Amino acid sequence: MDFKYDVIVVGAGHAGCEAATAAANMGSKTLLITMDMNKIGQMSCNPAVGGIAKGQIVREIDALGGQMGIITDRSAIQFRMLNRSKGPAMWSPRSQSDRHKFIQEWIKTVSNTKNLFIWQDTVTELVIENGIVTGLKSALGVHFKSKTVVLTTGTFMGGLLHIGKKQQIGGRISEPASYGITEQLKSLGIRADRMKTGTPCRIDGRSIDFSKMTEQEGETDFHKFSFLEESKRELKQMSCWITNTNEKTHDEIRKGLEYSPLFNGQIQSIGPRYCPSIETKIVTFADKLSHQLFLEPEGVDSQEYYVNGFSSSLPLQVQIDAIQTIQGLENAQLFRPGYAIEYDFFDPTQLKHTLETKEIKNLFFAGQINGTTGYEEAGGQGLMAGINAHINCHGGKEFTLGRNEAYIGVLIDDLVTKGVDEPYRMFTSRAEYRLLLRQDDADVRLSTKGFELGLATQNRMDQLKSKQEIQEKLTDFIKKQPIKPADINSFLSTKNSAELKHGCKLSDLVLRPQLGILDLAEAVPALQEEIDSIKSRTEEIVEATEVLLKYEGYIIREQIIADKLQRLEHINITGRIDYESIKSLSTEARQKLTKIAPETIGQASRIPGISPSDVNILLVLLGR
Repeated sequence: MDFKYDVIVVGAGHAGCEAATAAANMGSKTLLITMDMNKIGQMSCNPAVGGIAKGQIVREIDALGGQMGIITDRSAIQFRMLNRSKGPAMWSPRSQSDRHKFIQEWIKTVSNTKNLFIWQDTVTELVIENGIVTGLKSALGVHFKSKTVVLTTGTFMGGLLHIGKKQQIGGRISEPASYGITEQLKSLGIRADRMKTGTPCRIDGRSIDFSKMTEQEGETDFHKFSFLEESKRELKQMSCWITNTNEKTHDEIRKGLEYSPLFNGQIQSIGPRYCPSIETKIVTFADKLSHQLFLEPEGVDSQEYYVNGFSSSLPLQVQIDAIQTIQGLENAQLFRPGYAIEYDFFDPTQLKHTLETKEIKNLFFAGQINGTTGYEEAGGQGLMAGINAHINCHGGKEFTLGRNEAYIGVLIDDLVTKGVDEPYRMFTSRAEYRLLLRQDDADVRLSTKGFELGLATQNRMDQLKSKQEIQEKLTDFIKKQPIKPADINSFLSTKNSAELKHGCKLSDLVLRPQLGILDLAEAVPALQEEIDSIKSRTEEIVEATEVLLKYEGYIIREQIIADKLQRLEHINITGRIDYESIKSLSTEARQKLTKIAPETIGQASRIPGISPSDVNILLVLLGR
């Protein structure tokens, strides 16, 4: 067996799988090391992919040529487009997955990816020579040599589980933790800290009374995650169920607070503000009488249900007593309790935008090791780390994405510029150009970049080209098609839309909030004929066209703003300024600029505590 590789990826979670398949598909000889080959792509927490802003990241991964979108479609048991009542910048796809099918699809993918090899083992030490990583050593005593290493260790480094006073070492329940790497990297000057996350109990569906709950069905329209036409949702579609906690539930939880690791000092690390445990909700929102819960199915052939909204590290009996006060769960039988987990992470301001560490060349971090939470954030980082690891091996320009190009760009820039003081979760509000970063146009934004990298396939580009040509033809038709008042006014009145006094172009009617392209096709036969001429992906193309027409002015304005600010991203300051010597900068600015060492003026301007006057001082210095 040859123990020499271009890229070694440590950890086969969502970041690791994307990193490994990306590097291998680009041509690097790649090794994926995992503790358990049966848990590749494991959904450690909820059995779902996507959500607010997270769904946009998955579509971006897919557009670049990554795998998460395809695998999610293949394993989907419910799909919904969130935020449809808001503008298209906020629309976010989300899919429940069959947990076991999701793993099986990832195993199938990594096992059949050319250039990708798998090794089951635990990594105990990195081999670093003269500040450059050259390989690693495993618990089985194997020394692997590599040009680059990508660490995607999730919650496994120093993992410690909490269920009440009960503590158990592990990266996930019933799975061992990993030791050695944190200690080694800290000895080399890399800053590490601890974070905390958690998960709810899992309930046996046979013990749930669904008649007391509200059914939440999925959507059955054309939406999915992958832009590839051949990617389909084929599994049986299932419902989620809604119920609520009540005052009795809260009383039971309050009784157990003294035994809660979150409140008795047992857990000291940083927890997620945006996905709090049920005990944190009860304390923080003491005046709230109930909290909504979603029971999510784990799979088509499984009786396991995930209780979304009830993460907890309370003692087992407290969890049972509280759960059984909830409507529909009076006789609930648990498969396993919820628990909290503490784990090691590294300050992400120690990374470049490529996710390579500044201190150790050719060493990359991706996923929860960087202080993020969520499969989607991990997958996006893994893809970018895998791409840049390949580039480091074979040459070429480093690959990064700007804040105006992708949510993945926003995510990574936030991490390396601002750092984290809690587990980082993506929201649409974090993106200043979210109208440019819609879920419907990720392929237009990114697939050409993926193709130039050698990651997106020719098939993907052919489909994109065809879609754009059809969309341009439809847009041109709508902008040029004349409409007479006599032909449309009776229809407009049925839609509570003002009647025309003069003729106009069809595009003027599309701009009205009450009207859509498909609505107008009912009254404009020529438009219906144009739509009927689209032989595939009709609904997707019509929806994307309508978004561009309705929001064209806003999109153009936002693009102009983005282009202006983008100029600062091209003013490189790496190694050009001794910040400590510039007394005209504030003390806070000198300290933060020295610590983070921004690569550009644009990045410097986004560091918390850096004022516009500080930025102007830097620009003046560079002018000199």
